[in-house]
Amino acid sequence: MSTLLFILPFLLLYTIMAIYAERKISAFIQDRLGPMETGSYGLLQSVADLVKLIQKEDIIPTGADKFLFRIAPIVIFTAVFVGFSVLPLTPAWTGAPISSAVFFLLAITSLDVLGILIAGWSSNNKYSVLGTMRSAAQIISYEVPLGLSVLCVCMVSETLDLQAISYQQSALSAEHQYLFGIRSWGIDVTAIGGFLAWNVFRMPLLFLAWVIFFIASLAESNRAPFDLPEAESELVAGFQTEYSGFRWAVIMLGEYGMMLLVSILGSVLFFGSWSTPLPNIASMRLAEWTSGTPGTVASTLWGIFWLLSKALLFVAIQMWVRWTYPRLRVDQLMNLSWKYLTPIALALVILCGFWKVLSI
Repeated sequence: MSTLLFILPFLLLYTIMAIYAERKISAFIQDRLGPMETGSYGLLQSVADLVKLIQKEDIIPTGADKFLFRIAPIVIFTAVFVGFSVLPLTPAWTGAPISSAVFFLLAITSLDVLGILIAGWSSNNKYSVLGTMRSAAQIISYEVPLGLSVLCVCMVSETLDLQAISYQQSALSAEHQYLFGIRSWGIDVTAIGGFLAWNVFRMPLLFLAWVIFFIASLAESNRAPFDLPEAESELVAGFQTEYSGFRWAVIMLGEYGMMLLVSILGSVLFFGSWSTPLPNIASMRLAEWTSGTPGTVASTLWGIFWLLSKALLFVAIQMWVRWTYPRLRVDQLMNLSWKYLTPIALALVILCGFWKVLSI
């Protein structure tokens, strides 16, 4: 509960900042200025847009299923928001104490496709229905390689507990290592610490798994070049064509929330979670200076800083990709998932299994 109380106001603030950042990043890539008039350098543009959306009339089409039309944005946002409940933010803020947190997270976030299906079908609009069908095909297809890439980490880490996976990638005492059953496979993780203890460096095959995870997460977030469910140049706005005002804002909040969620999850699974990237050098104790003793205020603040720094970096990369690559055709999208990402992910699962067996 404490994690969600922290996440909700931060998610609102993050969305306002992310929309502004995306406008500026896209403007830089395309040699434009972006927002400049509302506030200094356009800093208040996103705030002005939010105020405008709150004041706009909530329009419901005459032929729409009014009940389903109203609840669809709530379903989309709730599925994303609940996913934050199991994320470990610091050594002390563990999120919901679920031993199978990875399974729960993948299960609950997959429900957002139901909200998209409800939104498109209840709108009684052919463009919305087309966007809905594309979304169902896309999200279900890319959940397969995404789940397989996550499975690679779980096999190597021998756990579905996100906090345990986080501890394995940090410089901790022998007591914590014994508590979570951590095996360093011949590497003194406690002595080295830093980025060398992260999964992508401890097990190089996991870097390929992260690449697959990142590509699949773009599709899960409906981000370009996988934004076929919206495809404004073809379908007006896809499944959200008939939405306006605050309900449309909630859908966008869910999209940007999903971007942050998959970025934090990627950081936890592959890039050390809340741990510092600085190695634990005996003469300087850099890791201790930049992480603090677990349970202290310094540890909490440093943990949040490192985790959000990594996650926001991945969010920026998602924005960079959106404004760099063109949208895929639907056949190209399916070919990428089923002919390339899924077979490679299956091969990685087998290789990680062999590596794990040989390392015992």
